[in-house]
Formats: sequence, structure tokens, C-alpha cells
Amino acid sequence: KGHYTEGAELIDSVLDVVRKEAESCDCLQGFQITHSLGGGTGSGMGTLLISKIREEYPDRIMCTYSVCPSPKVSDTVVEPYNATLSVHQLVENADEVMCLDNEALYDICFRTLKLTTPTYGDLNHLVCAAMSGITTCLRFPGQLNSDLRKLAVNLIPFPRLHFFMIGFAPLTSRGSQQYRALTVPELTQQQFDAKNMMCAADPRHGRYLTAACMFRGRMSTKEVDEQMLNVQNKNSSYFVEWIPNNIKASVCDIPPKGLKMST
Repeated sequence: KGHYTEGAELIDSVLDVVRKEAESCDCLQGFQITHSLGGGTGSGMGTLLISKIREEYPDRIMCTYSVCPSPKVSDTVVEPYNATLSVHQLVENADEVMCLDNEALYDICFRTLKLTTPTYGDLNHLVCAAMSGITTCLRFPGQLNSDLRKLAVNLIPFPRLHFFMIGFAPLTSRGSQQYRALTVPELTQQQFDAKNMMCAADPRHGRYLTAACMFRGRMSTKEVDEQMLNVQNKNSSYFVEWIPNNIKASVCDIPPKGLKMST
């Protein structure tokens, strides 16, 4: 329905809005789409929009934040069908897909933030922090910049393998102030921790092909580089050996609101 019948009728008016926004840009880097793969609109109309934007702007980056269905947190019977049909579209038409799922976000709220009844606002707060971190270098000055294209170049070994997991540190709940500033080694250790991952897949059960670490706040690039080497040396069994130097780092000077540093 979202992809073929009702979505097809609405898509032209949506594309008009997209075109107007694109025309008012000085230098368009790409598009970011947030959608869920479990419902009909996000998976059906979302992927239709992605393929249409792809036709019009083939040389721009298409980055999606996709909320994947998880077995424990399910609200629709047909989630598996919607997800299966839309993943095919994401493989073909997206450049970067950030996989999120509600189960992992609820786990972070329960275990790390100690919230007894997390709301969607709390889950959105976590996703916002990650989304803001990914685009921070486009918006603020930094010592070592990165953008959506650099991210794609450094993270994607084969064109169709562009599904990423997000880990964020430090995890703080909405409206709370961080009570102590973390060091670069602590941030690095936390962001690779399974408890900080925003999709319910344990990284310890597989291996990393590549990783990108985006640090925010006042810190020395020397310390960041040392930590990147340290991660590769200490956890070498978790990284594939056929891609050497497979961690990219970037540093932005402006930290998120209420924090001294984040990654």
C-alpha cells in the first residue's frame, strides 16, 4: 500500500517539497531519511521516496536511519514482511543505513539510564544524540573533519555492505547533567561496548569490518590516535585482518549540550 498504491499517489507532492529544499541549498551533501521498517508507511513509502530521490540526485549521499523490527518489541503482525521487502530497496538505493531498534533502546533506558518506564521521548533522545553526532562535523568547526561522504568512503568495503551499528557514549538521560567528565580512553571503551549499541546485535559474536569514531569536545588528536591504535591492537580478534587500519577517527570541537565530551 505505502509503496505501490497510496504512496505512489502521494510521492509527487512529497518530491516537490524535497526539490524546493534541495534548490535552497548552497552545496547539497545528501539526504537523511528517518523511517521504521516495521510499519507500512516507513517501509513502503519511505523506500519509494528513497528510490525516487536516487533517480533525481544520483550523485548525492542517501543516508537512512532505519528502525528495524526486533523479536521482543513488536507492534505489528506484518513487521517481517515489511522489513524483508524494504531491506531489498535499502541494499539497492541507499548509501548508508544506520540500523536502530527499539529493543536495544529500551535496554539502554532500563539498564544504563535506570528508567523504570521509558517513553518514546526517552528513546528519541538517544537516537537524536547519535544523529547529531554523525552530522556534527558538517555543522561545527573541528580539528579533524568528516562528512557523510567521508563516512561512506571509510566504512563501506563493498557497495552493498552499508548497514551500520551505532554506539554512543556517554549515555545520559533527558534533562540530566553529566556528573563527571569522561576521558578519551573511557569514551572509546564505552562506544565499542555491547551495552551502548543502538541495535540488539552483540558485536562480540561477529567481527568488525570497519569502524568510524566521531569525538566531540576539547581533546588532543594525539590522544584520539593513540586510542584508535590501542583498540586495534587490544581487540585485534574482533577486526577482520584483511582490512588494515580499519578505524577512522574525526574530532569536532563543539560537544553536545550538557556534556564536556562525547563520541
